[in-house]
Amino acid sequence: MDKKEAKARAAKLRELIAKYRYEHHVLDRLSISEDALDSLKKELFDLEAEFPDLVTPDSPTQRVAGAPTKGFTKVRHPARMLSLNDAFNEEDLRDWKERLDGALGRPYAGGFYCDLKMDGLAIELRYEKGLLESASTRGDGETGDDVTQNVRTVEAVPLRLREDDRRAPDVLFVRGEVFLTKTEFARINRKLAKEGEEPHANPRNLAAGMIRKKDFAVAPGVRLSFYAYSVVGTDGAYGGAFASHAEEYGALREWGIPVNPNGKVAESVAGILKFHAAWEDKRDKLDYEFDGVVVSVNDNGVYRRAGVVGKAPRGALAFKFTARQAETVVEDIRVQVGRTGVLTPVAHLKPVHIGGTTVTRATLHNLDEVRRLGVKIGDTVIVGRAGDVIPDVIKVLPELRPKGAKEFRMPAKCPVCHGPIKKEEGKVAYACVNKECPARRRQDIYHFVSRNALDIDGVGPKIIDQLMDAGLIQDAADLFTLTADDLENLPRFAEVSSRKVIQAINERKTVPLHRFVYGLGIPNVGEETARDLAEKFHTLDRIAGAEKDELLEVPDVGDVVAESIVRWFAAPVHKRLLEKFTNAGVHVTAVRAVHGKLTGKSFVITGTLETMSREEAEAEVRGLGGKASGTVGKDTDYLVVGADPGGTKTKAAAKYRTTVLTESEFRKLLK
Repeated sequence: MDKKEAKARAAKLRELIAKYRYEHHVLDRLSISEDALDSLKKELFDLEAEFPDLVTPDSPTQRVAGAPTKGFTKVRHPARMLSLNDAFNEEDLRDWKERLDGALGRPYAGGFYCDLKMDGLAIELRYEKGLLESASTRGDGETGDDVTQNVRTVEAVPLRLREDDRRAPDVLFVRGEVFLTKTEFARINRKLAKEGEEPHANPRNLAAGMIRKKDFAVAPGVRLSFYAYSVVGTDGAYGGAFASHAEEYGALREWGIPVNPNGKVAESVAGILKFHAAWEDKRDKLDYEFDGVVVSVNDNGVYRRAGVVGKAPRGALAFKFTARQAETVVEDIRVQVGRTGVLTPVAHLKPVHIGGTTVTRATLHNLDEVRRLGVKIGDTVIVGRAGDVIPDVIKVLPELRPKGAKEFRMPAKCPVCHGPIKKEEGKVAYACVNKECPARRRQDIYHFVSRNALDIDGVGPKIIDQLMDAGLIQDAADLFTLTADDLENLPRFAEVSSRKVIQAINERKTVPLHRFVYGLGIPNVGEETARDLAEKFHTLDRIAGAEKDELLEVPDVGDVVAESIVRWFAAPVHKRLLEKFTNAGVHVTAVRAVHGKLTGKSFVITGTLETMSREEAEAEVRGLGGKASGTVGKDTDYLVVGADPGGTKTKAAAKYRTTVLTESEFRKLLK
């Protein structure tokens, strides 16, 4: 086939493939099999490979990522991508309608467009002269990530608009949701299972993870889908060109952009309720996840006049379905102590799958709620996820209660510090009144995971706050009992990031003695003292059992430090904490005495070294039996001086007549 014939053939193939793509993703039908469609794409691919200059920007072959994205650039949206306020019942819906009427100054009677609330990733598409130019995520609403290369792989997103019946503006912004069907999700998980890999938790997280991948080519064959839900112009208001939201959806379909075919106009609140109830009953019958109905004022002029409150439009809301529910058994009820000292009963459950996630714990809120539910340890309960996020015990099934079911009683003392608890006047919650209770001192956990302690990658104050507020941890030892499923229940925790956090924690289950001792946050014990203790006593048990006189033999440990160490390890609360670490599988490695050419010599490093970092230099010293310290004292043998040294250390070296080494001299000494 010569180039002229190839050009004509390629043009026909592009036209035919576009037709079938339109049938499949917009009309929801396909007149040929997917295998046949794939063969057409393969032929076009081969032609373009033979004649590269035949490739056009809207060619179906350009959906395949040509090269990995090195980094996402930021894209500013023409108008803010808003969030939606939620309604969970009829009362919430009618309250919203009243607020809308109040804002408009008159009752609104123009009808409402009802669409299914997709459980996907919000995306904004930019078309210029009919061609897809860019795609970006919601981000913070004002600015998102450029994910154009990844979105081009989504078959449902047209690379060129159809303009047979309606011409699109020169610049057009379209917003919608990228999602994964249940069928495709099941196929991917079956494939992973055959390969011995861990399956994904839910379709939404997988779809979002795929779009946000910097190298989308690592997941070939994943078939993502897309439904649009609005049109925005360069001035942020192109939707105003349409009299109604329904007309807007019609234009999207004419341009070849798929919209959810199940949307319709409801004339009143009663119509909304009917639509909502019908689709809640059919929730599991469609091949994708959706968790409610998006209700929008159908009259676009009225929608704009209603304005925005905070980050949500007055003219729309998300009318959620009843929380997903499942039956399970309460195996125990334990009390967690929050950052304000409030005691929260938490039901520990027989693991159960709810909405694609394994739930093992559910909050019982307070003692009044426990009594209202009548829940006992051993009960069979209905568990749901309030707002489809936080696990919650909804109802007890007393008919299934075993004979040995036990009543829950609020403890008389704090379960962490064993201090007194108090129920404040007029409040339902009990609280620990000990301000020094470890459960209230989350700063201790911040310190434990910090760089110079256990250095748990990706676990910082924000994550720790989430974990504590959710009742998943109350001290550092609880970190090592977490699972990815526990994190899946937290807001904004994607399945991929959950696994990474758990992996980072598990990688620190074996920890050097000096890091663990420093991480415990013993008053007056810094990094150097922790190292000195490790080198002197070699094991955690020996440090814990050391008498004051033994501790005073450690360099730079005086009366105050020694007494602080003895008190810390003698406290019952700390003994229980160390036992929890052991039960959680944490192994603190013993220190073996190192003897080398620098044994008995003490070094201090100051300034910037050219050939190694300060940490690397100190590691070299310790590897040869020497001691590395942070301050110059009378027992310091060498001060190694790099660029821009500290004046205090050089003055101290002169005072104590410490030998000063250049970096070159230091390296010679190491060799």
